[in-house]
Amino acid sequence: MVALQTKTTTCAAATPLPLRRSPTPFTSNASFQLSQKPPRFVVSAAVKKSPKRLKYSVPRLPKEDGLLYIEVDPEGSDTWKLDSAVELLKSGAVGVIPTDTVYAMVCDMNNHDAIERLRRLKEVETSKPFSILCRSLHDIDTYTTGFPRGNSNGLSDYFRAVKHCVPGPYTFILTASKALPKQCVKYGPAIPKYASRKSLGVRIPDDIVCQAVLEKMGAPLISTSVRSPQENQWIIDPVLIADTYGPEGLNFVIDAGVRLANPSTVVDMLQIPPTIIRQGKGLKQPWMADPNDSVEEKD
Repeated sequence: MVALQTKTTTCAAATPLPLRRSPTPFTSNASFQLSQKPPRFVVSAAVKKSPKRLKYSVPRLPKEDGLLYIEVDPEGSDTWKLDSAVELLKSGAVGVIPTDTVYAMVCDMNNHDAIERLRRLKEVETSKPFSILCRSLHDIDTYTTGFPRGNSNGLSDYFRAVKHCVPGPYTFILTASKALPKQCVKYGPAIPKYASRKSLGVRIPDDIVCQAVLEKMGAPLISTSVRSPQENQWIIDPVLIADTYGPEGLNFVIDAGVRLANPSTVVDMLQIPPTIIRQGKGLKQPWMADPNDSVEEKD
């Protein structure tokens, strides 16, 4: 009986040791590696190996005069992350968002101070007009006089043709309407001067993240493509955009992955037939004229 009690006591005292005190399961390198999940996007994981990208690897709130950097799913599964950037836009910020072509620097089209800051960031003269990113054809009808429509005199119905191109990588130049805010033509310590615009470039990008920003904003955005100030080339990596324009006062960057250096196709709808003035990602349509075609024919 005594021997049995001793054996039982010894066993009870020894049992808790491996369960409570052994650190082995928490220090094994093999156990830690197995707990890691594979990266969700292969391209994003590959780019993150760059030391420059590591500092933007998680969303961060801006400090005073700082930069808000937001990584999002290009497929739009986490558009809730865009709310902070939209609030900044509504308060007069200048930021960068993805489109279906290259990245675009944007701001509120009704905020003249924000537009002036955008001009200074891009070093653009007041004489150069900006385009706007639109949510739908309704926005285009609001801020322009619309697309040329057919009539009994044989004018083609270009509105019907354009509907097959949007949303898409096209910028259409149209006659501006009175609803378009006036453009500041002189900005400085004196009283600024404003003038109405005669024409306007409009876009409806085929990009989920871009459209989500526009919907949350509830209005079009002033837009210009992001270029390198020195090389005058498009910057397609959002990390490089942040490094380039963050120190200059850019307020936020929405990272939806690296883009291709292929801008939108610009079509002048003020001419009949509509004429391509810059060939880009959007394919030439049968109803579009291309000045280069006539040059090749002469050659």
